[in-house]
Amino acid sequence: MNNSSTNTLNKTRLLLIPNYLADDNPLDFIADFVRQQVHHLKHFVVENEKVARGLIKKLKLASSQQELTILLWNEHSKPEDMREIIDMLKHGVDVGIITDAGLPCIADPGADIVKIAHEKGIEVVPLPGASSIFMALMASGFNGQGFTFSGYLPIDKIQRAKRIKQLESDLISRKQTQIFMEAPYRNNQLLSDVLANCAAQTKLCIACNISALDGFIKTKSVAQWRQQVPDLHKKPVIFVLGN
Repeated sequence: MNNSSTNTLNKTRLLLIPNYLADDNPLDFIADFVRQQVHHLKHFVVENEKVARGLIKKLKLASSQQELTILLWNEHSKPEDMREIIDMLKHGVDVGIITDAGLPCIADPGADIVKIAHEKGIEVVPLPGASSIFMALMASGFNGQGFTFSGYLPIDKIQRAKRIKQLESDLISRKQTQIFMEAPYRNNQLLSDVLANCAAQTKLCIACNISALDGFIKTKSVAQWRQQVPDLHKKPVIFVLGN
């Protein structure tokens, strides 16, 4: 009997499953190793059911979609929704977490489930995959030894301007690369605020639609970006400030 079957019978494990970053990623964008590790899964906690079922179809699990148990956990979930998830973790079966794109639990609500798993002594198994955050950092040309990921910046324009200036200050004083993001439909507003509040010589990397055929990763000074501002509306983007 293989190890995954033994673990399924004896105890619960929580497997963190990488997802594709773009619709046109090739099937082998997710490694065969990951497919082997999740082949037996029947229980999932997901951010979006439609997206998760799309990934599950590509993974070609041993069980049909109709046999699967899929529970939602996202920014719209309520505390009482966690009870059903906790009950599933008590059943002694392996459970997979699926995020909308990239790696679970990074800028993703799946971290709530992992926290509970640790509290209950459940083994957490992170499976290897692509992260747009780290791919952007890799390709930016900025300091990869000291960096901060700030996630989503404030929506309020005044608070966001203050936060951008603080990130630029930290970049200079702490020599830390600053990574952040925004909901795709607000990218253009965020970019406008970055260009308005950062010094001309500050470097900005825009990593747009990473790994997609129409994606790009470019690093320029704020002054250069001001001369030719890209349209980032409804495209997944990672922003990186550096020097």
